[in-house]
Parts: sequence; structure tokens; C-alpha cells
Amino acid sequence: MTFAAPTADQILAMTVNAGIAELAQAERFAAATPDVVSAIAEGIGAFAEGEWAPLNRIGDTQGAKWNDGKVSVPAGYAEAYQGFVEQGWSSIAAPEAFGGQGLPFTLATCVLETLGAANMGFTLLPILSVGAIEALDHHGSEAQKAAYLPKLISGEWSGTMNLTEPQAGSDVGALRSTATPITEGPHAGKYRIAGTKIYITWGQHDLAKNIIHLVLARTPGAPEGSRGISLFIVPKYHLDADGNPGAPNDIRCVSIEHKLGINVSPTCVLSYGDNGECIGELVGHENGGLRAMFTMMNSARINVGSQGVQIAERALQQALGYARDRVQSARASSADKTPVPIIEHPDVRRMLLKMRALTEGTRALLYYTAGQVDRGTLGNHAAQQRAELLVPLLKAWGTDSGIEVASLGVQIHGGMGFVEETGAAQHYRDARIAPIYEGTNGIQAADFVTRKLGYDNGGVLQALLAEIIAEMDDVPEITALAKDAAAIGNWMASGDASLDDKLAGSVPFTTMVAVAVAGWQLARQARATGDAAKTAVTKFFNRTIAPEARGLGAAAMAGAGLVYELDTAALLG
Repeated sequence: MTFAAPTADQILAMTVNAGIAELAQAERFAAATPDVVSAIAEGIGAFAEGEWAPLNRIGDTQGAKWNDGKVSVPAGYAEAYQGFVEQGWSSIAAPEAFGGQGLPFTLATCVLETLGAANMGFTLLPILSVGAIEALDHHGSEAQKAAYLPKLISGEWSGTMNLTEPQAGSDVGALRSTATPITEGPHAGKYRIAGTKIYITWGQHDLAKNIIHLVLARTPGAPEGSRGISLFIVPKYHLDADGNPGAPNDIRCVSIEHKLGINVSPTCVLSYGDNGECIGELVGHENGGLRAMFTMMNSARINVGSQGVQIAERALQQALGYARDRVQSARASSADKTPVPIIEHPDVRRMLLKMRALTEGTRALLYYTAGQVDRGTLGNHAAQQRAELLVPLLKAWGTDSGIEVASLGVQIHGGMGFVEETGAAQHYRDARIAPIYEGTNGIQAADFVTRKLGYDNGGVLQALLAEIIAEMDDVPEITALAKDAAAIGNWMASGDASLDDKLAGSVPFTTMVAVAVAGWQLARQARATGDAAKTAVTKFFNRTIAPEARGLGAAAMAGAGLVYELDTAALLG
């Protein structure tokens, strides 16, 4: 079915949840006037509808292809990517000094959300470039910024993150790739990179003129574990004297993965230095890769959280269209036994409303997070801390919600959802990766209860929940959820809960806090507009989704003893 960008709801979320008018009062973001905000939201909507959405099914059914180290994608993708570059969509929030527009991150979030809803697998290409830009802007030398940022920002070149190895998945400290200093010759001062990286998204393709790999590796004598990793720029093509792509670097795409979904996105196995001549340059200082990695990861985690919204929006639109057109049975409570569209049946209506409430709730959380990021950029330390607190909530609950919405979309299609012809299954398959990559949702929850809960001795979380409770005094479901979350947060921070207790309850607790924040932000939208549809969706969220989340409190406090009551041998049977 055709895709329509959710422009009106995005503008509402940017206005109410991100507070973009307030951001525009700062000199740095003064260009983010209401007409610019509308022009960007409407412009990317038209571009996504016309150029990226029509390629979504083609990308799924034909996918990326590997042949003798080269990767190709279906016809139409090169032209669509070139249009993305020419129209400047990758430059929205990038630094002006290197060709960016310097607008709020909130607006860049809108661009990626719209593109991802149109074509999730394709949008991973610019998402990875954003991470590379962030890392180089924060940690690169002035020479590195001048050499690489302008063309990464324009989209003429693309970027990747190279963390994972066959033996080192989430445990990045176990990586074995090496970086040996070069002391003589034309590459003196640089490093010879050797090793194998897996799961490298868009690690090889023919859409950009160069691919700038950011690679984690170990230098000789580096400390064990994550303290001993360094970050390197390793371009697909060396730069010539004029800064243009020249001779190929010693990098080989060994294969691409055959995946459950996002089939157009080549997930590559890359081998560095097969011939001993893979050249990279250090970013920052030796053993400083962990800090740079987290800069990349934080950006990526927000954008992956956005993917939950993206896939939910696409699945919702398709389910609504099918439920409107599919005629099946009379409504049970009607005296008229004429068959009606299934959208008239109570349980289908319930599923559609849940899909919409989750989609709009996660979008509200997404833009609230983006607005806090922008305030942190302006020097507001409290907002920066709140943004860091929100990131694992958005990434974990946002992507879990994306899967739930996509699953409900399949259910509404019935048997036609389980076959591939309708395309409903694609959304479910595409959505399943989002809780896994850029740190599994279990890792997000662990980060939330071990690191983020400790901010200001728990004060950052408690201030957030207190604000929700104060503002939602007329919404008892959200207030009750926030109070329960505050009590659990105090228990986890008090010392009464062991580390294992906190980790055992981390996922349900993270969900509780995320739903409380999303419900709060959704209620803000309803209050700001007085719109009947938004009010009804918000009421459904409050009365069905919030109580479900509140019911997770017992699991959040069950303790580790429960999950270890069976020893490993007994658990294995």
C-alpha cells in the first residue's frame, strides 16, 4: 500500500514534546523558525513518499547481493540516494563549519523518522553516517574533520561503525583486531589494521563514492579489556593529495548475511589487512576508543529507538487500510446482519487503537528525548543528564513497541498477514532486529539500572518522576505508574537490592518508566490541542497500556533469587 508521512503528528511532537519554539530562542538554533520546521517536515515527507517508500518492497524481495567482494542493491536505490544527497537531507543538524545546516537535532530526528518509516533498511545507511559524523566531530583532529566531515555530512561519502567480531559481540573488550604503528614511509604516523569485523551495516555498497569505516582495534601492549581499545579511521579508498578517493585500501568484504529482515541493508563481514596493507589513522589517543565509541553508540541508540516508531507507523498505516477494506461478518451487537469492514468489530478496533496509542506514545517519547539532547547541546547540564537517562528507555521500549505494533498488524491481516504477498510480514521481520543491535534491550535496561539510576544518587530519575506526578495529577493511571516506578527506583538505589536483584528486574522496570514518560508526553499533546482524536488515543493509552506497565512492578522487584532458584543443570533439563 502507499505510504503517507505522519507530518502533522511529527510537527505536533516537535512543538509540544521537543519544545522547538523555545529552542529557536537560542542564537545557535535561531534558524529553526516555524516556517522552517514545517518546510523540513513537509519536504522530507514528500521526498520519502515519492522516492524511498516505493522501493521498500523491492528492497525486501530482491535484497542486497554479494558477488566476488562487491555488493549491489536493487535498481532505483542509487537514484534515490543521489536525490537524498542533492537535496541536503543528511546535513540538517551537522556543524555549519563543515557544510551542515546547524539546525536542532530534533529536526534531523524528523528527517530520519520519515525516511525510516518509508524504508527502514535503506535508512540505516544515513543513520550509520550520523554516528561517524558525531564521533569525528567530538573526537577527531582538526585535520581529520577537514578531510572527512564535509563529504560525510553531504552524504557523498558514507560512514560505518566496526565494533563486533566473531568472538566479541556485546563484550567489546574481547576484540582482537590489531593496529600496528607505522614509523617509516608514506604512511608514517598511521597504523596497519588487521582483523575481521562482522555485522557491519552498509559496510560495502556502491551508492557512495567512499566509505569511511570507524574501526575499534588494539595497539601493541594495550591493556586488556575495554580500556585497551582505540578508534581508527579506515577509508575504503585512500585520499589523494586533493582529498578525493584514490587507491583502494586493503579491505575485503568476505560475505553478507542472509537475514530475517532489512534485506536491502547489506550486513557485511569485513576483513582488514589480508595483504598487510590496510592503513588507518588514530582518532584521539591510544586506548581512548571507548569514549569515542559511546559517542557513536548514543547517537545510534536514539536513532534505533526511532526505528521502533518508524516501523510502527508503517505497520499501523497498512493495518488501518486493510481493516477499512476487508469486509467480514456482521458486527455482533448489530441487528443488521450485513457483513461490515473488520474495523467495526470491537477486538479489531482494540488492536488498531493499541497500535496507534503505542505509535504516538513512542513518537512523543522520541521527540521529548530529542529536545533534551538539543538543550544539552546548548549547555543545559540538567537536560543533558535527562537525555542520557531517556536514551535506554527510548531504545528499549521504543523498539519493543515497534515489534508489538508490527505483530498486531499481522494479526489484523489474519492469514493474509502470515503470507508475504500483503507485505505485513515484512514490517514484523524488519522490526525484529531493532531490540538486538546497538546494544540489546537487556543491555539498555542494565545501563539504566546500573549507570543512569546512579546519576545524582538517583536524583535525576526521581526528579523526572516527580515532575510527571505533579503534572499528571488529573491522570490517575499515569500518576500511579510514576509513583510505583519512583518507589522501585528508590529500592534499587537504596542498597537493599543487590546488583543481581537490579539486573533481574531491569527490563520490567525500564518499561514502567518509559511508559510513564510516554504517557506524560502524550497527555501534553492532548492538552495542547484539545483534539478529540488525540484525546481518545491518550485515554486509551492511559487506561490500557499504563495499567499493563504498572503490573510489571512485581517482576521488577522479584529479585534475583527467583531467576536462580533453578540451578543451571536443572534449568537445562
